[in-house]
Amino acid sequence: MNEEKLRFIDEYRNKELLLKLIKKLKREIDNPIKIMEVCGTHTISISKFGIRRLLKGKVYLTSGPGCPVCVTPNEDIDWIIELCRKFKEKICLTVFGDIMRVPGSNSSLFIEKAKGANIRIVYSPIEAIEIAKKRKDLKIVFFGIGFETTAPSIAISLIEAKKNKLENFYLYSAHKLIPPALDALLSLGEIKLNGFILPGHVSTIIGSNPYRPILKKYGLAGVIAGFEPLDIIQALLILNELIKNKIYDVKIQYSRSVKPEGNEKAKKIMNNVFKECNSIWRGLGEIPNSGLELREEYNDMNAKLHFDINIPPKYENPACKCGEVLRGIIYPYECPLFAKACTPNSPIGPCMVSSEGACAAWYTYEDWKKYKEMMKNE
Repeated sequence: MNEEKLRFIDEYRNKELLLKLIKKLKREIDNPIKIMEVCGTHTISISKFGIRRLLKGKVYLTSGPGCPVCVTPNEDIDWIIELCRKFKEKICLTVFGDIMRVPGSNSSLFIEKAKGANIRIVYSPIEAIEIAKKRKDLKIVFFGIGFETTAPSIAISLIEAKKNKLENFYLYSAHKLIPPALDALLSLGEIKLNGFILPGHVSTIIGSNPYRPILKKYGLAGVIAGFEPLDIIQALLILNELIKNKIYDVKIQYSRSVKPEGNEKAKKIMNNVFKECNSIWRGLGEIPNSGLELREEYNDMNAKLHFDINIPPKYENPACKCGEVLRGIIYPYECPLFAKACTPNSPIGPCMVSSEGACAAWYTYEDWKKYKEMMKNE
């Protein structure tokens, strides 16, 4: 079984075929194109396999707002931190591990845990439910972050909590939706793109249809891609064809996982528990209908309604350029803190904290000093 899986992965990383397709892509591109990879997992693959440098001069790849940890704003982190402080003895906060070191305005969950806050890292919301079943003496709060990818599984946990009549389980929902964010990003007019590599995981849930009106509105092409090197190069070949023929539509390269209509069952579960709401994104501000809030039937589990929390005024390090990185208007190395005051061991902004963050990917995998020099000579 494992050998079969490895063989399958090797095929998607076939070096000979990869170099052949890269040559074909470079040969077929008439004018340089600028593409945004929306998803943080794509950013990692592009950096890890050197795709950005191999295509330089023909394809310019810039990262977008597709890392859920990175786009979670200080307001949400500050709220959760204040919850831990105010109800220290009465609650247990459950979180995904990658949010722990993201700094809020004046602290992080990592620091609060060191000070004694009851914070548990979980790998799924169902784990939080199990804790709630065992610890009836505590109020268990789950800090829900993520995109359409994670929202269905969290919705299932809410359904499970209701089914088990748990009265000590609460959700703080900071979930976000990708299509409204892309619309908001493009409406700013800050970045000139030719197209998108669209996220594979999110699209497995929502399908390809929600992107179509946005691409037509701004005259762009989009391809939903898988995450292996050959997936990405094949997606760029399809994108180049769409761009050359001025076809402003979305195509699916990641057809082994994504259908045009998405996953109807997952969408139904998600929509039964959540409804759209306005949401604040780091770097993009408040975007209408870009978040998910619990429906009224779940008000008794809504942490925002149950706990009376006031947060101090927001503070962000003015030198940190995570917002500009998330909007694709600068590369990570152009931030004055990058690889100096801000490193993966001592991160200042969330893009250096999260493994899917653009800054962390560039720091870990890219020969960014060489790339910086190459860009100077453009």
